[in-house]
Amino acid sequence: MAYEALIKSQSFYTTMPQVCPYLPDQMERKIITLLEASNAEYLHNRLSQIGFRRSHSIAYLPLCIGCKACVPIRIPVQTFLPTRTQKRIFKRNKDVQVNEVGLNATNEQYLLFKQYLNIRHPSGEMTEMDYEEYEAMITNTPITTFLLEFRLNNKKLIAVSLVDCIENGLSAVYTFYDPQYNNRSLGCFSILYLIEKAKFFNLPYLYLGYWIKASRQMAYKSQYKPAEVYIDSQWKLLDQD
Repeated sequence: MAYEALIKSQSFYTTMPQVCPYLPDQMERKIITLLEASNAEYLHNRLSQIGFRRSHSIAYLPLCIGCKACVPIRIPVQTFLPTRTQKRIFKRNKDVQVNEVGLNATNEQYLLFKQYLNIRHPSGEMTEMDYEEYEAMITNTPITTFLLEFRLNNKKLIAVSLVDCIENGLSAVYTFYDPQYNNRSLGCFSILYLIEKAKFFNLPYLYLGYWIKASRQMAYKSQYKPAEVYIDSQWKLLDQD
């Protein structure tokens, strides 16, 4: 279904401009719509194809004045070619057990979440989230979503990934990890794990949200090759040059 047809049957709203968390001197604005239970899965599937992301029961797309830096990006998992470094990272984490735990928010996860934010994103808005807000981030979803826990020796929790299911892939919503294990590159490992999981279920894509070339926090997503980006109303291979 085309974007124009969706608008006819769905209400969309524009947020007020606020400071961009990724680019200095930029203002951020989004177009949002509510994912209602009656058609949430269908709508989420369609909107994902044109670059929207989910947060709680809202789907959103950056719509910033004079800026198009946020580019939707996805990995075609069947043609993904890991680099030597990525292969080493995957091998290095062979002792990590990954368990799907349902949408069960725990205090153990929350403490890891706070530790991650305080070290990796100390000035971000999410650092102020209390446990109830964290729990809502995990459980408030009108679509098929699952939570992965990454543990060492099936004991110590070192990473968590929240993942949405889309008809043609998986969508990495949010991942956090123990910053003390920098040598394991757990952010990269979680993506490599999800690529393998999508392959296992015969799903063609892993959606990684938005690639922002000028942002150190978001530019890393182009390291997973080949990657596709949504530009000019179509998905096309990212020109690595």
